[in-house]
Amino acid sequence: MTGFDAGDEPRHNCGVAAIYHLPSDKPSKLAPLAGAENVSRLIPRMLLDLQNRGQLAAGISTFNPKRGRLVDTYRQIGTVIEAFRLSHQEKYESLMKDHSGPAAIGHVRYATCGGSERRLAQPFEREHGCKWKWFSFAFNGQLANYADLRDSLLEKSDYHIVRDNDTEIIMHYLSKALSNHQQVQPDLVEVFTRLAEQFDGAYNIVFLNAMGDMVVLRDPLGFHPLCWAQDGPMVAAASESVALLNLGFKDVRSLEPGEMILIQNGKLSTHRIAPKLQKSHCFFEWIYFANAASNLDGRSVYLTRTALGKELARRERELGILEPDSDTVIVPVPDTAKAAADAMAYALGIPSLEGLMRNRYVGRTFIEGQNRAERVQLKYTPLREVLEGKKVLLVEDTVVRSTTLKTLLNDLRARGGAKEVHVRVACPPIIAPCFYGIDMSTVKELFAPRFMKNLVPTIEEQKAMARELGADSLFYLPKEAIARSIGMPDSQLCQACIGGEYPTETGRRLYQISLEKTAGLVSGRTYEAARISAPTA
Repeated sequence: MTGFDAGDEPRHNCGVAAIYHLPSDKPSKLAPLAGAENVSRLIPRMLLDLQNRGQLAAGISTFNPKRGRLVDTYRQIGTVIEAFRLSHQEKYESLMKDHSGPAAIGHVRYATCGGSERRLAQPFEREHGCKWKWFSFAFNGQLANYADLRDSLLEKSDYHIVRDNDTEIIMHYLSKALSNHQQVQPDLVEVFTRLAEQFDGAYNIVFLNAMGDMVVLRDPLGFHPLCWAQDGPMVAAASESVALLNLGFKDVRSLEPGEMILIQNGKLSTHRIAPKLQKSHCFFEWIYFANAASNLDGRSVYLTRTALGKELARRERELGILEPDSDTVIVPVPDTAKAAADAMAYALGIPSLEGLMRNRYVGRTFIEGQNRAERVQLKYTPLREVLEGKKVLLVEDTVVRSTTLKTLLNDLRARGGAKEVHVRVACPPIIAPCFYGIDMSTVKELFAPRFMKNLVPTIEEQKAMARELGADSLFYLPKEAIARSIGMPDSQLCQACIGGEYPTETGRRLYQISLEKTAGLVSGRTYEAARISAPTA
């Protein structure tokens, strides 16, 4: 696990983007002034809207038949602004000129698997003399069975793994599938259909080759969102709708789980690469990861979070833990808890105030060098003018490890002067790891399971959690509140981390290994233990 702050905040792994200007006598009105040959310039703009999905690295691959390097890739450590030198106009313009083209894919990264070096930044490019074997790709998600896939690859072939992460595994399997066709260009629909049969987990892929072919696909269970739109000859796709809406696209749709968009020979077509299965959308996308302006699979992120706030208000009335008075205020932990806090406050008739201000300009590298207390103080400033002498209902979107929250609660009293601090969590307790793209892979690292005997926390168990955190009280939302708030059937959501029920075979096996680790029966990372106990793929 790698990140700039392994505290309470769960980290997503990636965001992907793709854009293509199809051959046309009438350029799209959405194309930049430079024309169809320069639509690649829109990738950094799209990635800025996906920055919430990863801040470790950013990259772009472009196709241009008029240059020697038909596919060319640039990737760098840092935020989108840092990686693409957006603060240095001349350097940015030079970079965009070198990577101009009518087709491009992009990526922002946070590591759930592997480290944070530049060599792990995406897209990954594989250069080859045969144009259909020369490709670049990026993906959002996590292969639950990547250890099995890796071992199978190493046992049956003379392969060598350099980076040891699931992105490299996808590259090898993709290369292998394309190399099976020595003289005839392979059918890309068949290639990705075969890969879908081998992969277990979450994977949204954008692919571009030196023939000018582009593939955009969503895994069969649809764990993470993938949206696309077309306006005349302009086609674009991104992990979230906001990146397309901000370009000017009107009709933004979600790609169906198990479907693939293929752009080939100047034409767009859609294909099914896997049978229709029970959908398993990650509920975390709505309550935490996604931009509040996004609409995912027909459900508004912002409205979901306001619905969670109403659920908090309902729960507050039911439990009656706190008797609100004129000194009671609701304060969100910025930024993702704000919509829930505001809705809760409105329902209860209590003011919602920004008693915590988040510093959005502290560099990732600078934060890494500090201890936990200093990290919290660099990120959050309690406003004493708002908090002093108040009973504070602190609304948090989720609690994973508790480390940051514990320090924050102390700060609200010591620096903010709060009289009482009551924690309200707009999510059920996180009791199980995620193997599909969130950076929590062991039960041992989680806060709630240490206190809970069953899946639903008792009042006494929540009191014990509050004491451990240093809060005056604490409660979580019940699991059934999630599906109600999203407005989607419980059966269509992946809620493994709050219920312990996994939608894939490998996820179920890894969870058992993680439980054994917690009991001391095995040691090391869950994925490493899985290498020992997993059957050969």
